[in-house]
Amino acid sequence: MKKHKIIIYAILALGLSACNDSYLERYPLSELAPENYFLTAAELENYTNAFYAELPDALAIHYNTPNQADDEARSTIASEIQGTRTTPSSGGGWAWEELRQINFFLQNSHKCTDEAARLRYDGIARFFRAYFYFEKVVRFGDVPWYDTVLELDDEGLTKARDSRKFVFEKMLEDIDFAIANAPQTKSGQRVTKWTALAFKSRMCLFEGTFRKYHGLGDWEPILQQAAAASEELMNSGIYKIYTSDPTKAYQELFIAEDAILDEIILSRQYDASVPLVHSANFYILSASYGRPGMQKSLVDSYLMADGSRFTDKPNYQTMSFYEETQNRDPRLAQTIRTPGYKRIGQSTTSVPDFATSVTGYQFIKYVLAPSYDAGQSTNDMPIFRYAETLLNYAEAKAELGTINQADLDRSVNLLRRRVEMPDMNLLAANANPDVYLKTEYPNATAGAQQGVILEIRRERRIELVKEGLRYRDLLRWKEGGRLAKPFYGMYFPGVGEYDLDNDSKIDLVIYEGTSPTRLQGVQYQKLGELVLENGTKGGRIINLPDIIKKWDENKDYYYPIPTQELQLNPQLKQNPHWEDTGI
Repeated sequence: MKKHKIIIYAILALGLSACNDSYLERYPLSELAPENYFLTAAELENYTNAFYAELPDALAIHYNTPNQADDEARSTIASEIQGTRTTPSSGGGWAWEELRQINFFLQNSHKCTDEAARLRYDGIARFFRAYFYFEKVVRFGDVPWYDTVLELDDEGLTKARDSRKFVFEKMLEDIDFAIANAPQTKSGQRVTKWTALAFKSRMCLFEGTFRKYHGLGDWEPILQQAAAASEELMNSGIYKIYTSDPTKAYQELFIAEDAILDEIILSRQYDASVPLVHSANFYILSASYGRPGMQKSLVDSYLMADGSRFTDKPNYQTMSFYEETQNRDPRLAQTIRTPGYKRIGQSTTSVPDFATSVTGYQFIKYVLAPSYDAGQSTNDMPIFRYAETLLNYAEAKAELGTINQADLDRSVNLLRRRVEMPDMNLLAANANPDVYLKTEYPNATAGAQQGVILEIRRERRIELVKEGLRYRDLLRWKEGGRLAKPFYGMYFPGVGEYDLDNDSKIDLVIYEGTSPTRLQGVQYQKLGELVLENGTKGGRIINLPDIIKKWDENKDYYYPIPTQELQLNPQLKQNPHWEDTGI
């Protein structure tokens, strides 16, 4: 049973959010007259509760954003991954109604004579304004900055875009105000000072590394702020890395009915009694909704349990599923089905199901018992967790060239110790950078810190898989070209019978031509429907072999501005190289 009061969704029924699709529209004042509202702390709280709808829901966190980039493959892929985006006539993320609500609040909150309450809720509102603009800057780069409510005849409606650096400075002012004034009481459902610090850590890491790898300059002060915000949260002692049985602790974070507040800073809360549920089980395990599977490049990135590199092993690319999953970082077996896996609520072991996973590497992160399979999941969804903040700290310090072993010990190594993995060693990482990771991230900074930068990227990918952050990581590192590569799954030497979990029973038959006589408990995949990269000679499963994915380094790091907006405001200019795309 849920222990906490539901707040994030129930407020949507209050009708406080504007129903308009454009910043040009007026707020529906007939629903809320400002002269009669914003007078008490309760009214400030009720209004700011509506802002929580801006945060990602379960579907965005575990399934979209977009399509979890190069960590997983599916039977259908987003246009960002396929390289088929075109300029829309409207929509396309260029929406401003949420900002108008925030600015409307900030222009009227002074009517409340309770100064402490006003500062508290102004802090929450300014957190959400920084969050709103972060989404816009990530998507479009330069965007117009608005901090007042505009009327229909306001000249600001036709202003040009402000530079991302100007907008980011304003975002920093907002988030620093939130840090100074938001509540300090720990909460898994409400924005607090600690949420604001976690978000500042995230937004500054993104902006600092984006500027560094895209050659925009002025990146060092931003990464210094990322490290400082992370460190302030770390020094507070409010959060810690959740630990229990090392073979279960990582998975437990994502299947918990109530968010584990040792580590979860902010989450989406779900409760069947409201009813408020999500569909993680259905989306991950359904044969009709994408059939997501982990990509082999991510499987290959997990270290061995003794800390050595899997990709240093001879013939690692052609190992059987059973062989490649033995003695690995325990997080692998807590993220996908590996030999010996028992689903929650079941006593028998289960092998990967190729009917519901295109790569064979089947996710278990977020997956509950079978009783939740019909779109009735109620596990809370983390939005910010302390593990990310630790990784942000380590990466910012590494990119600045100031990281030391003590920094690793208080950040990345806490995550490794959760699952009893050996510590990352700074000198060893830099003395011998991983050749495999260098091919994965060819743009990574060379020099004395390259090895540790690569290892922190490994750790980030493994720890945060399926949490909605990977696509943006590739954007900020200028590694979007990874999305144009083929997406691979398990290796098989060709047609034949396969015992996936080494229990002396056949689990899978790959065949040509006519289907063999089918036996109960055995999966059958026809070669050609299951595509191996070398056909009858075997190889890795290759996902969607007939689709040629593309990535345009000149334009795909940004989204296009809708043509309708360009027509309404001639001062807006389209993002580079999007001018000649379809409408």
